Amino acid sequence: MLQFFRNFFKTGTGVAVTLGFVGLIGLAFAGADIASSGSFGGVAGGDRVASIGRTKISTSELIKAATFSVEAARRDNPQMTMKSFLAQGGLDQVLEQLLDGSATGVFGDNHGIVAGKRLIDSELAKAPALQGLDGKFSESAYRQLLAQRQMTDAEVRQDIGQGLISRQVLTPAAFAATAPNDLTMRYAAMLKEQRSGVFAALPSAVFAAKTLPGNGEILAWYGAHKAEFMRPERRVIRWATFSADVVKNVPAPTEAAIAARYQADKAKYAASESRKLVQLILPTEAAARAIAAEVARGGSLDAAARAKGLSTATLGPLTREAYGQQASSQLADAVFAAARGARVGPVKGALGWTLVEVTAIDHKAGRSLDQARGEIVTALTAENRRKALTDYATRIDEEFGKGGALSDAAKEIGVTLQQTAPLTADGKVYGKPGESAPKELARALQAAFAMESESKPQISEIEAGKTLLIFDVSQITPAAPAPLAEVQNDVAAAIRLEQGMAKARVAALQVLAAAKKGTDLGTATRALNVPLPALSPVTMSREQMAMMGERVPPAVGLLFAMAPGTVKIMPAPRNSGWLVVRLDKVVPGNVPAGDPLLAAITPEMGKLVGREYVEQLRRAIRTEVGVKRNQAGIKAVIAQLSGTGAQ
Repeated sequence: MLQFFRNFFKTGTGVAVTLGFVGLIGLAFAGADIASSGSFGGVAGGDRVASIGRTKISTSELIKAATFSVEAARRDNPQMTMKSFLAQGGLDQVLEQLLDGSATGVFGDNHGIVAGKRLIDSELAKAPALQGLDGKFSESAYRQLLAQRQMTDAEVRQDIGQGLISRQVLTPAAFAATAPNDLTMRYAAMLKEQRSGVFAALPSAVFAAKTLPGNGEILAWYGAHKAEFMRPERRVIRWATFSADVVKNVPAPTEAAIAARYQADKAKYAASESRKLVQLILPTEAAARAIAAEVARGGSLDAAARAKGLSTATLGPLTREAYGQQASSQLADAVFAAARGARVGPVKGALGWTLVEVTAIDHKAGRSLDQARGEIVTALTAENRRKALTDYATRIDEEFGKGGALSDAAKEIGVTLQQTAPLTADGKVYGKPGESAPKELARALQAAFAMESESKPQISEIEAGKTLLIFDVSQITPAAPAPLAEVQNDVAAAIRLEQGMAKARVAALQVLAAAKKGTDLGTATRALNVPLPALSPVTMSREQMAMMGERVPPAVGLLFAMAPGTVKIMPAPRNSGWLVVRLDKVVPGNVPAGDPLLAAITPEMGKLVGREYVEQLRRAIRTEVGVKRNQAGIKAVIAQLSGTGAQ
């Protein structure tokens, strides 16, 4: 989870959003159901964790931000808890983001950089959770979420405003940044550098004891390593879908409504004419007249243009008004006065001299109210049905808000409730690889895992105006260590690996000492008198390593951090053993002029420079506005979160 934040904040967008993290909280809260942590106030150690100029970050703000981060992380890692988040330094990152966001907001206020009400309104309107069944912003949904999340309208608007100001302040700092050519050349040469070496693996399993550990040892080791055997939180969801067919007796459109719609769409039903055109724009009148004269002798405008290496544009069908907006009213009048197959021009326009050929004319007769009645009735009937469905769904939602049961709603609708197997937050069926939640629940999973308790029904839309979903959580199984009886064999294997890991380290140190004295790596490993894998020679360039992205093996990373002729050891992941790494040869890179690598890395180097500019601006902003931490308040927040965070 923390790696996700680190990677995101390295991007250009991420840097700007980082400083608007409080705004991000507001948007994320509005865009999805994020569980509240309960009580956010009354923390010992003061009411603030930091001050920025004359403003402050309260303890409640930090707790809310940390809670949001944990809930967001759970979508990718269902086993994430508040305690593990704190242990990984997550609170420090969140506080840094809050400090930067607030500092940039204060800086913007000081220098007249603001986010107006209309801009903030537009951000709120984009949030999916704040849209009603008609796809438009719902004031009632907004107020309901404010109440559920214990936030005020002012808090959310301030948060979003800070994020928008951060974008205005920071994005220009990184815009069009470029790195010096010498720096780019040096970096490219470094990527071309090639290294050769050898890896020797000393697996823990080779050095592990052959006998199984005793029950007492297993019990003690399990007690100290329960976190390694955590089961993710699981939830069982009850659900049912229903369509617009549930709405009975939808009123038919009235004559007044039909007439009003016809009047509102009068232009749609009026007589119209559209034309398809071939157009050529030339820079000079002389060139345009030469083409026009050639076309007049026979042939098409397109053929004449291609003969001179030019290309025409095919337009339409377009009405006179639409073409007039593209070209000019003068040219549109001339084109729409011409017959099919006629040529118009040259006529001077904003981009040059224009020639036009009329290739097709489509006349549409106007339709009277009686002629358009069927189409209008169909449209109004569909709208009435959608509105009736919206009203029906709103009533059910209100009943849920008053404590109504999911079973009662299902009975009223006339549908049968279904129940899932235990699901994890990523929508997978627990304990059954390859099985997932029904596709109808895709939009509801996030909300279901944000519910604080069972039997809190909600209604959601699957297909706009057509299909709706009612659901609740019937069972919540918190994340917890697996019972020892179920994982005893795994624990025994882990103990043996851990013991083997310790012995493998001793052996690796022995090989290292021999290699430093000049002994060949193969000879040194054979001297251990244990069956080991064959040595693994490797030759690789930095460019090849960079192409691996985040999948670079740690041993390869070590190889590119060593000096030639040296030998080092390192542990392999998950107690699987030790590695001995020897670097034999380094071949410096050479980048000739015109190498495609230069064109590839120049934009990336510019992004790196841009991020450095942004980072320097962030630090300068903090210095200008003044940032002071309240360590007592920070410690108090940590104490409260760790004491109540077994989430």
